[in-house]
Amino acid sequence: MLVRFKKINPNASIPTYGSSYAAGCDLSACIDQAISIPPHTTIKVPTGLAIELPENTVGLIYARSGMATKRHLAPANKVGVIDADYRGEIIVALHNHSEEAQTIEVGERVAQLVVAPFYHVEFEEVDELSETVRGEGGFGSTGTK
Repeated sequence: MLVRFKKINPNASIPTYGSSYAAGCDLSACIDQAISIPPHTTIKVPTGLAIELPENTVGLIYARSGMATKRHLAPANKVGVIDADYRGEIIVALHNHSEEAQTIEVGERVAQLVVAPFYHVEFEEVDELSETVRGEGGFGSTGTK
């Protein structure tokens, strides 16, 4: 599948996959100088890129696992959503969950982008839903094992 992209900033890094089986491609900070994210604060980090997603796909912005576990930095909204008709710059709202300031370096990989298919559904209001074994059980109702 081909995804077209545009460099909004000439210094932007092209999205890259870390391995041949990686689901997400890395997005890098397109900044002129290092920025500091104070504890418990969110900073919008530009990537310098805009993309053109194919119809019936969505771009999902996820945390990079090492950055999240070692430095406590992750997207503020947990998973960012890029709609297929959005043509603006991809910006990562990066939140510092730690007790100390974290620095983002120029060109540092700050998030990963997964392109996935989705269904655009119609909703129909009904009086009853079909029965299942689970029924209305939620939030831990299927057990802890």
